[in-house]
Amino acid sequence: MVEIDVLKEMQDHLREEFVPKNQTQNKGSECPYCHGTGYEYVDDGGQGTCKPCRKGCYQRMVMNNRLSFANIPESFKDMRIGSFNTDIYSTQNNRNKAVSALKAIKYWLHHFETMKQRGMGLYLYSSIKGSGKTRMAVSIANELIYDKQIQVKFATSLQILNEIKASWDRQGGERSESKLFDFLSTTKVLIIDDFGVENSERDWIREKFYHIINTRYVDNKVTIFTSNSSLESLRYDERITNRIKERTYQIPFPEESVRDIIARDNMRELAEVIRRGDECE
Repeated sequence: MVEIDVLKEMQDHLREEFVPKNQTQNKGSECPYCHGTGYEYVDDGGQGTCKPCRKGCYQRMVMNNRLSFANIPESFKDMRIGSFNTDIYSTQNNRNKAVSALKAIKYWLHHFETMKQRGMGLYLYSSIKGSGKTRMAVSIANELIYDKQIQVKFATSLQILNEIKASWDRQGGERSESKLFDFLSTTKVLIIDDFGVENSERDWIREKFYHIINTRYVDNKVTIFTSNSSLESLRYDERITNRIKERTYQIPFPEESVRDIIARDNMRELAEVIRRGDECE
């Protein structure tokens, strides 16, 4: 039987190695088997071995790390494909377009292993802001994280550019930028939201996105874009648009704002309350 102090030393080492620095645990709720490391010691008659905690602590840590890495906005964290409402659009044409988009995305998800091998992503576009593109993109992210245990990173194009500029001001700026590009280029699935809203006429912006997109293209990494522009009207040169065209399914979304529809429904609800003369308790 291994001595208690040796076991404690092993668990302390595991905690340091596997528990993220920003992940703290209430001592009162610490697991009695793994003591917050995700692994528990197993006496095998020799020096002993470690295995994932019987209470699922390791799996929860992995999931928490995936969610933290994905950086999905708080308002979208519970969005899934199954709750995407195609009936919310006001015209039949837009409802039909939403249904077609949903079918295409379900097909892509169902065949994700093949898509991943091919580096085949998605390009969701509509000229209208609030048409459901971002909502769908984060729903896809959640499906990949929860159901397929895939590493996903979500960021707007402006966030990416701001991170690039911020890296220049850090000590060792070139190394910081290189690490950022490695990070964006190697993550299993990268979602670039609102692609095309940035000033693509600036040479440095074109070069940075070309570097990211081309590296992912060469390495067969899956990239998902949302945009207010079709590929034909995107203000980037063919070096970028041709790579996106080859490695994504282009899926049009309704030319209608869901946010406008919700806002109108909210106002109708308020008007009905006023009409009935309801009073606040």
